[in-house]
Amino acid sequence: MAAVDLEKLRASGAGKAIGVLTSGGDAQGMNAAVRAVTRMGIYVGAKVFLIYEGYEGLVEGGENIKQANWLSVSNIIQLGGTIIGSARCKAFTTREGRRAAAYNLVQHGITNLCVIGGDGSLTGANIFRSEWGSLLEELVAEGKISETTARTYSHLNIAGLVGSIDNDFCGTDMTIGTDSALHRIMEVIDAITTTAQSHQRTFVLEVMGRHCGQALAPPGTWRWYLHWPQGPTGCSSPRLHPRTAGRTSCVRGWVRWQRHSHLCGHWFHLRVAVQCCRGQWERPWVMTWLLEPSPVEPRGRAEMEPNRRGWPKTRSRGSRLNIIIIAEGAIDRNGKPISSSYVKDLVVQRLGFDTRVTVLGHVQRGGTPSAFDRILSSKMGMEAVMALLEATPDTPACVVTLSGNQSVRLPLMECVQMTKEVQKAMDDKRFDEATQLRGGSFENNWNIYKLLAHQKPPKEKSNFSLAILNVGAPAAGMNAAVRSAVRTGISHGHTVYVVHDGFEGLAKGQVQEVGWHDVAGWLGRGGSMLGTKRTLPKGQLESIVENIRIYGIHALLVVGGFEAYEGVLQLVEARGRYEELCIVMCVIPATISNNVPGTDFSLGSDTAVNAAMESCDRIKQSASGTKRRVFIVETMGGYCGYLATVTGIAVGADAAYVFEDPFNIHDLKVNVEHMTEKMKTDIQRGLVLRNEKCHDYYTTEFLYNLYSSEGKGVFDCRTNVLGHLQQGGAPTPFDRNYGTKLGVKAMLWLSEKLREVYRKGRVFANAPDSACVIGLKKKAVAFSPVTELKKDTDFEHRMPREQWWLSLRLMLKMLAQYRISMAAYVSGELEHVTRRTLSMDKGF
Repeated sequence: MAAVDLEKLRASGAGKAIGVLTSGGDAQGMNAAVRAVTRMGIYVGAKVFLIYEGYEGLVEGGENIKQANWLSVSNIIQLGGTIIGSARCKAFTTREGRRAAAYNLVQHGITNLCVIGGDGSLTGANIFRSEWGSLLEELVAEGKISETTARTYSHLNIAGLVGSIDNDFCGTDMTIGTDSALHRIMEVIDAITTTAQSHQRTFVLEVMGRHCGQALAPPGTWRWYLHWPQGPTGCSSPRLHPRTAGRTSCVRGWVRWQRHSHLCGHWFHLRVAVQCCRGQWERPWVMTWLLEPSPVEPRGRAEMEPNRRGWPKTRSRGSRLNIIIIAEGAIDRNGKPISSSYVKDLVVQRLGFDTRVTVLGHVQRGGTPSAFDRILSSKMGMEAVMALLEATPDTPACVVTLSGNQSVRLPLMECVQMTKEVQKAMDDKRFDEATQLRGGSFENNWNIYKLLAHQKPPKEKSNFSLAILNVGAPAAGMNAAVRSAVRTGISHGHTVYVVHDGFEGLAKGQVQEVGWHDVAGWLGRGGSMLGTKRTLPKGQLESIVENIRIYGIHALLVVGGFEAYEGVLQLVEARGRYEELCIVMCVIPATISNNVPGTDFSLGSDTAVNAAMESCDRIKQSASGTKRRVFIVETMGGYCGYLATVTGIAVGADAAYVFEDPFNIHDLKVNVEHMTEKMKTDIQRGLVLRNEKCHDYYTTEFLYNLYSSEGKGVFDCRTNVLGHLQQGGAPTPFDRNYGTKLGVKAMLWLSEKLREVYRKGRVFANAPDSACVIGLKKKAVAFSPVTELKKDTDFEHRMPREQWWLSLRLMLKMLAQYRISMAAYVSGELEHVTRRTLSMDKGF
């Protein structure tokens, strides 16, 4: 939409009224969405009403509907749940209840409603909208409103946001709350592992997740293992069998149940995996579960019995624990419930293991939202307001969703209908179709899981050798990418080498062949298990070429940051001098700075943003306690301001200074004055972020002195440099999942390219598309030749010339109450949900 149109649209908000409610089960990130809808609505001049207790408050009216101001949603972005309450309302399912709700909205002049909830809540909103005209007619007939009032409020606009930890809504890659729920489960399982190992116990963990497997079990969320003997259409009976490889001795077992969702009435498998090893073992907290359509008819419980020879044998080999994870509502093949206590009793009786039960329950819904959920909710909330302002009587009710890294609007009922199609397909036992309808990302996640679950002998040994190395600064997710790439390469029959210490290690011959179990336990570890250095290949090309020749390397997979991209570009440019460099190369971007051309997201950036966010949450709490205090916080990122900008949105910062958005002393003066005015309100705290290289002269110390001087007598200042804590820690579920997927996709691409360039017994690759960067670009994962990316790269400042995330800075400033032009705002377009659009793999 043109900038002038957006400005007119903002002006059109005056006189309008927007109501916002949360309904159904709560999800982390709902408060961020409420905050964004409220502040964006006020920003465009509309009145915003908070509707408490969901549809119940809408039906009852009165004090449940209150007009909000800017401060009403202050300091809530970091809170879990929903501050305006949520309740399931039977009254709203009746005509009388909806008529009462219509009356209450008309009394407040509300004709725009933003509903945050699951598919049931959104379906109810659409029914309400379709009945709106007739409901008003009934109110007129009853004498509750006049005909003039009915004409004035003759149309109700609806915009929906999907809030659900289950991630079970067709049309969006991620729902609000899913990422945070993954964080909670990961934390709990990680914590329980230590006590299980100490006492040599078996733990049965019961988790939530309703009927969608994607919500809580994407590939790479943990280092997880499920055993699928013959694929989804030919399951054999459960069994336990030992595998031995090198120093690792393990048992992978699985017990199969079937699960019935009382909410939708469909059969599902609950496949539970148990992984125990000694030596370099897959840490047990990585075991997880997956729900997927059942490919067989319900049978009995006989297959549930654990193998009496398998599990005890693992204990004798050094394993100290077993972890079984079961979904709520699981039943056996005869429809009888399978409780966690039943599973515990079975293990105790049959195996004699000391067993405990832990029910995670609503812990998964609680806690602070992740950075992903905060940003997703904020973006969706702002877009929902824009959609309401643009709506006409002919515009269908829409739901704001995520596609890749883009917010899009979809017709609400198209999404609901497609979601119902999934359930219908499962009812009819068309399970492959149900998986496809879940979306390309879901289907790809499932296929990747099956590929990496356990070692399968390749159909034939290939002639290709591939080397994997890390280059640049360490980043969370590197190990996940290496692990999945190694195992994918082995499953395709390739010889896979790993190189220690980057290009420097390749020059020194620090090359080692690896097997399947050599990368066990890598997925959840931070940093780089291979070791990484920033050294570029330019000064040691002869040594690198010699080792490529010695080891017969036909392809390089380089996982790293800007140095990885620049290093591969140097190798490609040297192909004219060294024929050994005419091999296939691929770069997986992995850096907290998110500054690699060819991708919108780099591995490690999500973990870094969450680390910075958690620190800033604590800093804000300190500022709130002391009153009238402003913190100047410095983030990493080099010249790239992604980390500062996204962290700023996630924590509700007052300003974020970055290199890509030039600022001068006048801008600083405006920021200080804005902070001074803020201190006159009830919000007596401030948070300012600064990217470490945003300006040569306006340093962190300079900003501290400026704010301290200009705010003297009004507020005081403190500084905090976050430093390398942003590089540390275990990777987030997002980075584990994303790294796993990129590793698999990169290896599959390398395998395909090798077959293309293999001629007369040798590999010769010199085309531009034989050396690429893999990454998520807008709505899909793509491969971009490094030679083509060169023209789009600012090598002096080590980042792309165009940064997609700069449009997010508008959101940061708007939600901080700066009056700015909307010229740079990127408004979502109305799209449609089809089987083709669902089949796209977005990389999440």
